[in-house]
Amino acid sequence: MTARGAHLPRAEVPGALDLGLVVAAHGRHVVIETPEGRRVRCHPRGKKSELVVGDRVRWLPTGDEGVVEHLEPRRNLLFRQDDWRSKSFAANLDLMLVLVAPEPVFSESQLTRALIAASAAGIPALVGLNKVDLASAAAARARLAPYRAMGAPMVELALKKDPAGARAVLAPHLQGRTTLVLGPSGMGKSTLINLLVPHAAAQVGEISQALGTGRHTTTTTSWYWLDEARSGALIDSPGFQEFGLRQVAPEQLAALMPDFAAALGRCRFHNCSHRHEPGCGVRQAMERGEITPARQRIYEELFEELSRKRW
Repeated sequence: MTARGAHLPRAEVPGALDLGLVVAAHGRHVVIETPEGRRVRCHPRGKKSELVVGDRVRWLPTGDEGVVEHLEPRRNLLFRQDDWRSKSFAANLDLMLVLVAPEPVFSESQLTRALIAASAAGIPALVGLNKVDLASAAAARARLAPYRAMGAPMVELALKKDPAGARAVLAPHLQGRTTLVLGPSGMGKSTLINLLVPHAAAQVGEISQALGTGRHTTTTTSWYWLDEARSGALIDSPGFQEFGLRQVAPEQLAALMPDFAAALGRCRFHNCSHRHEPGCGVRQAMERGEITPARQRIYEELFEELSRKRW
């Protein structure tokens, strides 16, 4: 009996195609890395690309380049948001590392949005407080105290002052994992990547050459191997992504915020929005100080946004 798919052209049998990992994406082009470590510029078949860094694909060589024929199933997917739309930008992550610092002052709203995006995608998150050698670190710790109390894993770093100590702190979390590194300008993300990634500039150069850009573009999300064995990797996405939460319905929001989730199930109404209804267990938790005013404000803003914007 002929095996199913035996008579299909090679391009129609995903398992028969070459396997690749998307290590950079820019416009309609991506750079894929083969299991042997070769990097090839590819484009997807079709008019537009939905491929993102971290995707596993099947592809066909076409001269010096290639065509992506098949996208392997994703374990998870993250979205970024600008003024006009949400767009996917990273997939198949094991960890999200969010860098914050006392100077410049970090945004709790950005931090919360990142943690919600990670939770919604089922990705563990780690908050890294950098520049703990500064006198203003105490104020940053105080702002992070509610997040620590609700169980958000945290590490303290002094990437410039004590690089060896920072490496030792981060190594157990990053080893053997694919980690997305996030942080607004000034939080130390570039310092972290240069510290942890052997030959980071060379890896950037390889991606730029494969993309044909001639230089690294700041709009490109990029993949960096942490070691020669390629057992762990960092994904660097420029800037601090304003996470798109289009996959989150407003009524799901409270369950994705641990301090709110702890008070769920105590409301008088099953469809309580936790904003103005009588007998709301979440608002009672706010009155007891179990949810801070800042977190309450962020919840209100996000609930309104998600109620208004349905993509």
